Amino acid sequence: MTGLTEKFERYPLSFGPTPIEKLARLSDHLGGAVEIHAKREDCNSGLAFGGNKIRKLEYLVPDAIAQNCDTLVTIGGVQSNHTRQVAAVAAKIGMKCRLVQESWVPFNDAVYDRVGNILMSRVMGAEIELVDEGFDIGIRESWERALEDVRAKGGKPYAIPAGASVHRLGGLGYVNFADEVREQEKALGYAFDYIVVCTVTGSTHAGMLVGFAADGRQRNVIGIDASHTPEQTRVQVLDIARNTAGLIELGSDIAEDDVVLKTEYAYPEYGVPSEETNEAIRLCARLEGMMTDPVYEGKSMQGLIDLVRQGFFPSGSKVLYAHLGGVPAINGYSYLYRNG
Repeated sequence: MTGLTEKFERYPLSFGPTPIEKLARLSDHLGGAVEIHAKREDCNSGLAFGGNKIRKLEYLVPDAIAQNCDTLVTIGGVQSNHTRQVAAVAAKIGMKCRLVQESWVPFNDAVYDRVGNILMSRVMGAEIELVDEGFDIGIRESWERALEDVRAKGGKPYAIPAGASVHRLGGLGYVNFADEVREQEKALGYAFDYIVVCTVTGSTHAGMLVGFAADGRQRNVIGIDASHTPEQTRVQVLDIARNTAGLIELGSDIAEDDVVLKTEYAYPEYGVPSEETNEAIRLCARLEGMMTDPVYEGKSMQGLIDLVRQGFFPSGSKVLYAHLGGVPAINGYSYLYRNG
């Protein structure tokens, strides 16, 4: 099977294929019936700690350059991993960066807006606007105002929505992920039965779904919702998946029930970890030395652990956990983890 995204221009921003690591101690701790592996998207690039958005941005950068844009403009929460990765990419390719950071997370740690992701974005020279608006995965008025402001000042903005998700090219990075996994499976000598991924703005899950639809595994991509707006998220994943399938000329339809989204782990709300999330973060860290964060990967790790304990995955299954990055955000929750 040839690469599904080969016809699209890609600007290399990563180190190459991300490693797949067996999580033997976590697997054994959970009974040993399921073999858990992690694909380390958190180690994918030297750009400010990398993460899943780097893989997406590799397909957006050629478009920005072709349009002669000079400023990348995007939006996220105060501790957004996405905005930090856009700031890093802008620095790497010599463009300016304008970030809108909304109050998406009702979390009041004293250093929340001064450490982690937003600190790095400031150090990398991004122009940051803090906006007191609540969480929503849709197109935001504050972002549209920022685009207009860049134009009014004589700049040429390139519009990147939250998570690079509802962008025409936003799903391509994780179609490419599926191709990469298939190549790694050949070398490993086995295929993964399930892929577990955190889902919020939707293009990571949607791209994977389309990429794995090429070999009939689309329903084996298990999304763990961390948005706490699950119906909106489900609709957005399906929409992005269908658009992406059309873009790459997949040749088969994406059905509504191809979107498998586990919605029981996002509580109490977006960006706020439950005690179960914190237990999952600690368990994974203490067994594997693998850090996860309280917004995204902690919740998907919580979901993975619970699904294994429930017997969701048949005995003997090989499960691939997509570690999407985002650990710098844990610095914004420093008081919560002051004792580990």
